[in-house]
Amino acid sequence: MTLPTATYRLQLQPAFPFAAAQAALPYLAGLGVSHLHLSPVLEAVPGSTHGYDVTDHSAVRRELGGEAGLRQLADAARQLGIGLILDIVPNHMSASVRHNRRLWDVLRAGPASPYARWFDIDWAAGDGRVLLPVLGGPLGAELDRLTVDGDVLRYGEASFPLREGTAELPLADLLDAQWYRLAWWRLARTELNYRRFFTISELIGLRVEDESVFAATHAKILELVRDGVVDGLRVDHPDGLADPEAYLRRLHEATRGRWTVIEKILTGDERLPSGWQVAGTTGYDALRHIDGLFADPEGVDQLRSLYRQFTGVEDDLGGRWEPTARRAAYRVLTHELAAETEHLVRVATRICAAGGPSTRDHAPWALRLALRELLVRVPVYRPYRTGAEVVLSESAAEEAKAVFSVAEESAAVDVVRDLALGLLGEGPEHEHFRARFAQTSSALHAKSVEDKAFYRYTPLLSVNEVGGDPARPSVTPDEFHAFCSHLARDWPGTATVLSTHDTKRSAEVRARIAVLSEHPRRWAALLERVAGAPAPDAHLAWIAWQTSVGLGGAPERERIGAALLKSAREAALRTTWTEQDAAYEDAVNAFVESGPGGELSEAVREFAKTTAEAARANSLGAALLHLTMPGVPDLYQGTEAEYAALVDPDNRRPVPFDPAALAEPGDKLAVTLAALRLRRELPGAFGASSTYAALRARGPRAEHCVAFCRSGEVVTAVTRLSLRLADAGGWTGTRLPLPDGTWADVLASDRHFTGEADLAALFARRPVALLRRVA
Repeated sequence: MTLPTATYRLQLQPAFPFAAAQAALPYLAGLGVSHLHLSPVLEAVPGSTHGYDVTDHSAVRRELGGEAGLRQLADAARQLGIGLILDIVPNHMSASVRHNRRLWDVLRAGPASPYARWFDIDWAAGDGRVLLPVLGGPLGAELDRLTVDGDVLRYGEASFPLREGTAELPLADLLDAQWYRLAWWRLARTELNYRRFFTISELIGLRVEDESVFAATHAKILELVRDGVVDGLRVDHPDGLADPEAYLRRLHEATRGRWTVIEKILTGDERLPSGWQVAGTTGYDALRHIDGLFADPEGVDQLRSLYRQFTGVEDDLGGRWEPTARRAAYRVLTHELAAETEHLVRVATRICAAGGPSTRDHAPWALRLALRELLVRVPVYRPYRTGAEVVLSESAAEEAKAVFSVAEESAAVDVVRDLALGLLGEGPEHEHFRARFAQTSSALHAKSVEDKAFYRYTPLLSVNEVGGDPARPSVTPDEFHAFCSHLARDWPGTATVLSTHDTKRSAEVRARIAVLSEHPRRWAALLERVAGAPAPDAHLAWIAWQTSVGLGGAPERERIGAALLKSAREAALRTTWTEQDAAYEDAVNAFVESGPGGELSEAVREFAKTTAEAARANSLGAALLHLTMPGVPDLYQGTEAEYAALVDPDNRRPVPFDPAALAEPGDKLAVTLAALRLRRELPGAFGASSTYAALRARGPRAEHCVAFCRSGEVVTAVTRLSLRLADAGGWTGTRLPLPDGTWADVLASDRHFTGEADLAALFARRPVALLRRVA
């Protein structure tokens, strides 16, 4: 396996196709990355800006330039010493019937279709038909919009195949005769009988555990790998697969061990299973550890108290993290994932009925309650075969049992837990339950934590990121060093990130917001100053003003307004995506106009000026740690320089790729250039066999410095919690012992250090230092 030096993520879309990526190559070559990391390139729904809604695995997307365009990009990149990494989507594809010809055939021929095995469809649950929740209203109200056109049924722009021999039937009979049931979109929540991606009915799950499905859906990707067009892979959402470990083993064999990282979100102290045949994760674990260094634990506690006073939210609706996350999980299970829960209930009921006297008397309601109470207590995204008994612990089972009013009925918890652990019998149904329990657990965690609780519990927005833990937002230098030592020893080829297409705020925005944890009183004073804006509620006001701080006080009404509406709908406290409260949303827009998007933004700009140096220290510190710690740094487009973006689609805006910018780089770009060029010049210092050694400062402000040495050749040192450092009097009397030798400052070639470096001198020009041994 050849490790990339550094990768650069490009968001391909019709407005930025392969030709545009090729035009950016001179800039990216000058930047110093070794590989382009491309978003999905297979055929997708026309106009898709992300490509995760694949419609045809056998073709490269025409809107991007087709296979010829991709190969031309690869050839041009190779001439500049740059390879390609592809993002692949094995878990799901588009459920748009008119664009997904495999699904079209299944709906035309039913279970007899050769493609029926591609999808997780519970035919029995739908009386032999697939529920298609595509109608704008109840069927009876939409009949006039349904028309028959030959062997096709049309509904607006949507079209559906007709079962053979049914085209001449009266409409009511024709609808009943199909292998599918057209239904009001609201029925998806409770009646859906195919596995989907999270709660998105427009994305249908794939059964890549089937060898023939794996072969068909990976043939083009593997061809590109064999032809040398592609050097490595990023695997999207492996937690959605029935058996991630087996899939990754098969992929590893098929690619002959090419560099592959997976979008596996690790929670808390969870570790990637050691037996998985991958180079590591896509890096959200690194993001959490880097960001945590810049969250002041004392200030976070003060912010929490101020947040509860300001918002007045209840403990389980944003006041405290654990009860908020638990309440969000219950909400998602009983609403958004009700269909998935019912599928598990049906399977468990069948198993119990066939299992003999010991399991036969567990009622569906008891199994449903047991499922719910166990799922909300899974502390990570999903259990795996190895170590599942730790995740689905006995203590969690005892807590779940306590919910039952009759002790004897609580035995249903043991049945569900044993089924999920694979301990209660064998057979296809048992294996199916185990896999679907794990898949549902993953969807639950993602939707309840990332897409709900993170928008309800908001004391410090900078820590509410994928893989983050708002209960433990701060990371000590010792914890960071332990994490880096683990990566260097066990996963030296893992990816590391600071910003991605899925982060809710770019690293620059988070760096500015993190400063609030260092001086909560300044934040409180700002809130008092802007209190005149008529916010629809205090919780939204808190989020809005922190968002404005993250943008440096820029009065960008449309961007802030869009982010706030998304936040409110995801939180689902006053308005939702499906039950929008027009009056509330109008109040949100009015508040943005008069508050953070209006004259009061001047107060935030003044605040930003007073905290600019601290935000700069956070931004440069996080960037340099990311670029020099163990692993392969993945830079999201534009983030090599100052780049402030909010949640998607804001973070998918086009960015400039001007080679002239490299000649006179700004502060952050200069740091990025220096680190990437050093990685390219000294690959052994950062590669698979490199070493990591923590360096610890001495003196009264030692905790404000994080430093380490890579392979005895490169030293990284950064400032943390600089605002508190300045309040305490600066670096006076604090020094950093350096390894033996003479060390040159890569960012200022006229400076050299030996022995113990005085930190006031080391950080005289920048709050970060990158040193290279020269003697």
